[in-house]
Amino acid sequence: MVTIYGMSDSGNCYKPRLLMALLDKPFKHVETSSRDGTTRSPAFLAKNANGKVPLLELEDGRFLAESNAIQLHLAEGTSLLPADAYDRALAYQWLFFEQYSHEPYIAVRRALRIYPERAAQATPERMASLLESGNKALGVMEAQLTKTPFLAGDAISVADIALYAYTHDAPAGGYALGRFPGIAAWLGRVKAAPGFVPIDWLP
Repeated sequence: MVTIYGMSDSGNCYKPRLLMALLDKPFKHVETSSRDGTTRSPAFLAKNANGKVPLLELEDGRFLAESNAIQLHLAEGTSLLPADAYDRALAYQWLFFEQYSHEPYIAVRRALRIYPERAAQATPERMASLLESGNKALGVMEAQLTKTPFLAGDAISVADIALYAYTHDAPAGGYALGRFPGIAAWLGRVKAAPGFVPIDWLP
């Protein structure tokens, strides 16, 4: 059985848990948090020198970091990773979009609002900039979701898992999802997928 080290309230850590639930595959969860210093402990740094979660431990003792890399590994050979080369590249495209154009704004603004220790970093100027950039990312998603039911086409994939993780909780960051009916409908489709579990679910 594989082990996933992660924070139960982190969107990035939710991605591999949701993927495993959708695939109906067992795994062990080990709560590991950047908030309590666990990720900076010598024991954890020996597993991941970058000191971040999620972290996947394979049955043979090897480790894999970065949420989307973990997703791609776990989804290999399943319906969540498209078999067609172009469709698979589209899924990769959305994974890169999530890390470079979505997560740095939507996830960060959420963190600044919900974690008290980060409140001092939430200057009005920064919050306004994050709101603008996050809404731009949501607009890109909205444009796609008016054309296809899921981000990489007609079926749910790793692309949807990656972007669901923080989009579904974007209101906690101050984003008004009511402006994006395509996204709202898509969130419902993801939640309706067999095996779906919410962010606070742990095995």
